[in-house]
Amino acid sequence: QVQLVESGGGLVQPGGSLRLSCAASGFTFSFYTMSWYRQAPGKERELVATIVSAGRTQYVDSVKGRFTISRDSAKNTVFLQMNSLKPEDTAVYYCSALPYSGGRRIWGQGTQVTVSS
Repeated sequence: QVQLVESGGGLVQPGGSLRLSCAASGFTFSFYTMSWYRQAPGKERELVATIVSAGRTQYVDSVKGRFTISRDSAKNTVFLQMNSLKPEDTAVYYCSALPYSGGRRIWGQGTQVTVSS
């Protein structure tokens, strides 16, 4: 069964840190680009960070220097380390996988991140 399962969300104060994890199963992890998206209330879903198998990464401007995406191919897991969190980072964060060959994008169920004092 093709599946992405996120974990690590929660409530954190401004300036704090969280590490999100996404465990992949049911497909060949190394053949997929892995990404994190987020969706805040009343807003469209936006791409936060992307990583390919070779390790090359891309970030949306608003998180550059604060967030780091990484992947562990041995564990079929992708991570999002989030530092210096701001209230505007509050959103549901989704893990996503897209095959290099094209085709259907896979989504996780999402994990809530709330940044508030």
